Amino acid sequence: MGFDIKAKISEIVDKIKNDKDLMAKFKANPEATIEGLVGVDIPNGMLDKVVEGVKSGIVADKAKDALGSIKKLF
Repeated sequence: MGFDIKAKISEIVDKIKNDKDLMAKFKANPEATIEGLVGVDIPNGMLDKVVEGVKSGIVADKAKDALGSIKKLF
């Protein structure tokens, strides 16, 4: 594959977290959602890593957003 996986994961995370419909699709079928966003068939071994990276990115962004909200209180 001719793309930077970390950059692609970051791009996918941004798209998913900013689109509620896309988030619902990702939760229902992460593999198909990612392949649809990327536009190519990703080999299974690599797809698993991309899915985990996207899930981690979404969780990290939610934690960062929560922390930012807490900091605003003080």
